[in-house]
Amino acid sequence: MFKSPSHLPEDARKRIAESLNANLADGLDLQLAIKVAHWNIKGPRFPGLHLLFDTFAADITNHNDTIAERAVTLGAKAFGTARHVAKHSRLPEYPGALMDGDAHVRALTECFASYATALRADIAHATEVEDAGSAALYTDISRGVDTRLGFLEAYLHHDGSRIEPTRHNGRRAE
Repeated sequence: MFKSPSHLPEDARKRIAESLNANLADGLDLQLAIKVAHWNIKGPRFPGLHLLFDTFAADITNHNDTIAERAVTLGAKAFGTARHVAKHSRLPEYPGALMDGDAHVRALTECFASYATALRADIAHATEVEDAGSAALYTDISRGVDTRLGFLEAYLHHDGSRIEPTRHNGRRAE
């Protein structure tokens, strides 16, 4: 750990930095999954979903940058190489063969839900070590992620009925 302007003891800063880097790996993985959907979507809903996915990716890019900067501010390094992300992301694997808009929305819904769950755990962890700054950061990001997840969930409603998201192994998501 490097010298930091933080009031937190080094042990707490180290624990939060580990959490921030785990979240950064998830966020970078999510950002890339969104871009894969953005690049590969086909079908009648292409124009709207293409733009929506691009907006989502830009939002997550900004969150990732803020998370990395927080880790460095606390005296740690930010890890975000492709190899690090592949090894440490807690998100489900994004299926590479999708083209249909509904399939991309279902897959992204699963990724966003997993990311939102991790964020809530990170809020609790930051609160536990009394790092109000990181807890507030995670809360702000969580609010935005929940909104994006709500957009995806709303999309899954067609003609008043909901298309249930399924996991990539074919089972219904919980």
